[in-house]
Amino acid sequence: MRGITFSRFNPDENQKPPFQKLLDLFTQLLTYTSGDVSEALQWLTQLDKEYNLTGKDYGIGDFIQELKEKGYIRENEESGNIEITSKTEQTIRKNALEEIFGRLKKTTSGNHNVHRSGMGDELNAETRPFRFGDSVDQLDVTASIRNAQINHGIDSFSIHQDDLEVKETDFKTQTSTALMIDISHSMILYGEDRITPAKKVAMALSELITTRYPKDTLDIIVFGNDAWQIEIKDLPYLEVGPYHTNTVAGLELAMDLLRRRRNPNKQIFMITDGKPTCLKTGTQYYKNSFGLDRKILNRTLNLAAQCKKLKIPITTFMVATDPWLQQFVQEFTETNNGKAFFSGTDNLGQFLFRDFESGKRKFY
Repeated sequence: MRGITFSRFNPDENQKPPFQKLLDLFTQLLTYTSGDVSEALQWLTQLDKEYNLTGKDYGIGDFIQELKEKGYIRENEESGNIEITSKTEQTIRKNALEEIFGRLKKTTSGNHNVHRSGMGDELNAETRPFRFGDSVDQLDVTASIRNAQINHGIDSFSIHQDDLEVKETDFKTQTSTALMIDISHSMILYGEDRITPAKKVAMALSELITTRYPKDTLDIIVFGNDAWQIEIKDLPYLEVGPYHTNTVAGLELAMDLLRRRRNPNKQIFMITDGKPTCLKTGTQYYKNSFGLDRKILNRTLNLAAQCKKLKIPITTFMVATDPWLQQFVQEFTETNNGKAFFSGTDNLGQFLFRDFESGKRKFY
């Protein structure tokens, strides 16, 4: 006779092994050090000294050796410096995804719902009569047999087209997203680290799209005095520079990249902490950090209006809550008919994820 055997709960058995606990902390530190392995290990050693992260049987040296053996770090043959590998880069993205968005399972197709049913790729609870052109795969066999029994009886069982029912499915949209990240100097000023939360959100969003929404596209843009595109693998190494904020350059590049995407559903997410303060004409930079410069503002608003005409909504995530910034953000958002969130650094990910999910429930 089979039964259930109960045993006393031992919390130590459910704890992560020492390597995994240290790896989780190490990848977090790498985000703050922009991928600098030596600095991250120094911080880890200091934390171990203060909080006894390791024991007599497993030390930081063992952890470093295991990192090498498992392919998380390697020595650069030319410079001799220790570097992280692509395996570590992916681990950082996965950890960011779990931290911000929760544990999401991988799917094989797009997963953005829209408010209508039809020849989609995900079943819902509704059924309808069979119509010419419906796929046999969509047949609700149980409902169809039940209809045949009711309509023709059990003794002379037969099934006709009028008896068939098919399962309804939901359409799934595909979306092209351009994510703009402000790397101007103000992202680390005033005693607040704003670039690290922005990097975490970008890494989590990239991991989300590549795992749950593989049919979507994501282009990542950084902007300071200029704007340029970076790859997903570059995100852990992203650093703030001695730059002003050239929002115009970022928007122009985002529009150019989205223009190349054949997908009709397009959007821009912009993470910034301030107003535009820079323009570039030819090789010359026009800069003004003192208040809202009308010349810079007009160019920025013109691009917001162009995006509106192209049906490209812009969602601005202002990782600062200064009241005087609201004037620019409100005018920019109204011009584009987009959205704006004054999220702060602690809940940036939740705001972006909610908007990313809900924004895909529309169709053109």
